[in-house]
Amino acid sequence: MPKIADIEDTPNPNAQKFILHEPLTWGVTRSFENAEQAEGDELARALFAIEHVTNVFYVDRWLTVTQDGNADWKQLARKIAIPLRAAPAASDQSAAAVVAAQASFAHLSEHDQDRLDAITLLLDEQIRPYLQGDGGDLHVLGLEGDRLVVHYQGACGTCPSSISGTLRGIENLLRTIEPGIEVVAA
Repeated sequence: MPKIADIEDTPNPNAQKFILHEPLTWGVTRSFENAEQAEGDELARALFAIEHVTNVFYVDRWLTVTQDGNADWKQLARKIAIPLRAAPAASDQSAAAVVAAQASFAHLSEHDQDRLDAITLLLDEQIRPYLQGDGGDLHVLGLEGDRLVVHYQGACGTCPSSISGTLRGIENLLRTIEPGIEVVAA
């Protein structure tokens, strides 16, 4: 059962990041934008049952919860702690989840897969650590020609600066290796 080590504010005033002593997953992200998406996930379903919760994102040893802006964070955090503490800690990472994630880009040519691998490496090294530090992340949905489609997760998903400044910063960084790339958020 994961124990809360710390609770941190994020740049998004409607999201808080819960740092845990034990992992909830091993590298597999879980992102839910509504209760319907959370139907198959016991922890997310329990969190969405709490009034005002609008987004749940977790990976490894942290969880970010976003609220609608109408709740007091101290009271809401106490309610969030109950299902979080009851959740099981991560067991061995599911190989099926990793294989399924990799298969989503099986349609790419070898050249485009190499391009995507270079883009992913740059994102992993220079972008994701900062987004994760703020309680969010970025998921690549696709690469179509010179258009990279990404989806913000967690605190970043509803943060106004993610769509404006952060997205342009990512695009500028990626243009160091892909001069014609356009990055769009979905």
